[in-house]
Amino acid sequence: MKKEYKEGDIAIIIDLDKCIGSGECVIACPVEIFEVVDGKAIVKNVKECIECCACVNACPQNAIEHSSC
Repeated sequence: MKKEYKEGDIAIIIDLDKCIGSGECVIACPVEIFEVVDGKAIVKNVKECIECCACVNACPQNAIEHSSC
């Protein structure tokens, strides 16, 4: 199952079947938009995303898709 977080032109999709809640996206994101809740990554505030793609590159499970990456 995939969960999409969208704000304007930015869309971040997390594949919940792949996400293992490692928190690498939380650590990598310079604007702290990610959080791990109940063992899965969530996006707290898409509009603060700076489109750096650090989350996509950090995820060991390739569970994050980003419209800018």
